[in-house]
Amino acid sequence: MLLSLRRWGRWRQWRRNRPFWGGLFAILAGAWICVLPLAPLKIMLQQGVAGIPSVLMGIVMIVLGLTAWFSPPQRSLAGVLTTLIATAALVLSNLGGFLIGTLLGILGGGLMFAWQPHTGRRTGDTASSPAAETAPAPTPASTGHHDPQGAQP
Repeated sequence: MLLSLRRWGRWRQWRRNRPFWGGLFAILAGAWICVLPLAPLKIMLQQGVAGIPSVLMGIVMIVLGLTAWFSPPQRSLAGVLTTLIATAALVLSNLGGFLIGTLLGILGGGLMFAWQPHTGRRTGDTASSPAAETAPAPTPASTGHHDPQGAQP
């Protein structure tokens, strides 16, 4: 039982430190768009040339979802590209997997782009304390936020 709780705690820790849900939706969208052209011809509306872009777009969306999981600093680029590819799949890939793949891809890309790293809990509200009015403003180095691009305030 204790071992199971430790595994569950490690899983929660891993999941919270990355855009998990955005990556999951991107992987599901990529799989849906990728597998649909491989379905029997009775299910497909029209195979034509849409088969090759569908498989390629699906694979790229799966890779972008995995990138968001295993390289969280690249989440913004992965989110934007996932949204663009999902939108392009609407035209190039049988209505984006009958709209399901496109909707999942747009949702996943948006979640990846909007995700922010967990910074921890606040110990108290500094605006309500009287000492906050006389305290100096925190410097960018003391805020605890890390900017991977190195932008200056």
